[in-house]
Amino acid sequence: MNDDETFVGIGRPPTNRRQVGVKLLWIGIWLAFMSAPVKDLIDGNHTPWAAALGTLGLLVFVGTYLVLVFRHTAKALDRRRVGATVAFLGALAAVFSLTLGTPWLVLFVYVSVTVGATLPPRTAGWLIPVVTAVLVGIGLTVDHPRDVITALVFPALLGGFAMTGVRQMIRTTIELREARATVAQLAANEERLRLARDLHDLLGHSLSLITLKSELAGRMLPDRPDQAALQVADIEQVSRQALVDVRSAVTGYRRPTLPGELAGARTALAAAGIIADIPADVPAELPEKPEEVLAWALREAVTNVVRHSGARRCAVTLTLRQTLDGRILELTVADDGRGGSGTKPGNGLTGISERLATVDGMLTTRATGSVSGKGFTLTLSVPLGSALGSGE
Repeated sequence: MNDDETFVGIGRPPTNRRQVGVKLLWIGIWLAFMSAPVKDLIDGNHTPWAAALGTLGLLVFVGTYLVLVFRHTAKALDRRRVGATVAFLGALAAVFSLTLGTPWLVLFVYVSVTVGATLPPRTAGWLIPVVTAVLVGIGLTVDHPRDVITALVFPALLGGFAMTGVRQMIRTTIELREARATVAQLAANEERLRLARDLHDLLGHSLSLITLKSELAGRMLPDRPDQAALQVADIEQVSRQALVDVRSAVTGYRRPTLPGELAGARTALAAAGIIADIPADVPAELPEKPEEVLAWALREAVTNVVRHSGARRCAVTLTLRQTLDGRILELTVADDGRGGSGTKPGNGLTGISERLATVDGMLTTRATGSVSGKGFTLTLSVPLGSALGSGE
């Protein structure tokens, strides 16, 4: 399991077995301190009624703790409800510690963690030391062993403040995810508005002219059919030109760009749990046709990595080289997966080769040795001419 895959699930409920396992492991680590009161109950140090009430109370305490910490850390709950629940946990911890003995002082560690996980940082900042002070006070009042008290003070403080940081990280991650979704929605809305403006500019004049000439042709038909026929011919010419303009505009909107495909590759690889190393910038003023070919090729290459490679890492690099024949832009997609099959290339590589041929580009592939698998590297080279920004 890689760190990137775990990070993707922060602030979200588990969606697969691996994420469920990670969350259960996290819960299990924190519940390790419960061994002390559980052992106290098993050893039979109390009367049957006290043991039964202690078992019931411990189950209630653990259930309440888990609901608060592991289901609502990322959510903004009603402060009164959270405060009442934390007070309830604190009361249970105090009662058990006073009546059942030293092993139950550990419950204050969980109260401290609950405070850090569910309350605002400013409130948690003073309440965690208060909970720890209550732990020490009860321990000293009933003459518990001081080494036990000292051993619990550090986990109570560290656990509480650590969960404060975890809560802030989860909330920040959720806000960042929501902000990204908002930015994407705004970008999509802006693109729709731009398309609407462009179509209005392209078709507004043409449709108005078609309407005018249609009205003229209708008035001319009874007495001047020859002139009406000329108007109809003009209508045909204008409508054909409008159709050409619309097709050109739509083609421009559908043409993939290299920055857009790099962003899409980053998202696709992250969603598949593959650690991505992708450049943030591309050379400025790339010629339109080579950029389109590289964008299509990058999309196909990343799709192959996600679907077939079984890779854990994928690196995309862009290198601009100067040769005797002019500038060449190289796009490399390298993964550490299973590698190529060694047989003839599939439809994806064939399609990439055919697209590259239209711009005199070249495709090379090779299997690369790695610890986790053979790996596979795809390199695409397209000539850009003597300088960037030159025509095709």
